[in-house]
Parts: sequence; C-alpha cells; structure tokens
Amino acid sequence: MSHFSSIKTQIRNLASLKVALGDLGIDWKDGPSLVRGYQGQTSQAEIVIQQENNYDIGFSWNGQEYELVADLQYWQQPWTVDGFLQRVTQGYALQTVLNESSKQGFAVTEKQKNEDGSIRLVVQRWS
Repeated sequence: MSHFSSIKTQIRNLASLKVALGDLGIDWKDGPSLVRGYQGQTSQAEIVIQQENNYDIGFSWNGQEYELVADLQYWQQPWTVDGFLQRVTQGYALQTVLNESSKQGFAVTEKQKNEDGSIRLVVQRWS
C-alpha cells in the first residue's frame, strides 16, 4: 500500500507553476523524476522538491491538473501543507494573470503586496 497522498489543485500550466515556486524561493528539479517516499516507494512527477529528510514533494500531471504528491507523514516545509498550497496557488494565479494580461497588451503599472497577504495589481493598456 502506498504512503503517498495526492492533493488536487487547479494548477494546469507547468511554466507558471515553476515561476511561482521560484518566487517562493523553493528549489525544485525538473522532471519527469521520481518522488521518494516511505520505505523506498517512489512516484513519478513533473516537478520534484527534494527535502533534507530524503522524502520528496512532487507535482504530477493527472490528465487535467497538477496534483501535489507527497508522503505527508514526512512533510518538512516551513509551512503546513495547506499554507504551502495557498502560497503556491496564489503565486500561480499571479503568474497566470500577468501572462494573460501581457498577451492582451496590458502592462503592470502597480503591484502591491498587502498586509493580509493579498496582492493588488493595476494593469493598463494604451490604445
């Protein structure tokens, strides 16, 4: 029986996920690669985050979205699993908005991180 847990996300764009992880200061390895788990078990993932305890975290494509894959018993991050996913998802959403805005000719004129953790963007397009 596998010790791995898979947590669904709304993340569908690998490039934006990579930028979001980098913006959080998280070192990751490009896959496909193996996520290491309990008693030598492994799971394939497109992105692998190695932890100091030799148990990894990964993001694996399930055909619709990238799921977080990890043996949660050996979670070793500065945030809880929920806190980690909230930060990654926020960074991913920010990248998605920036990319789509740019494609439509908008430029960011203001970017502000608020005390509550939210991000305020102002975009503008000259016509």
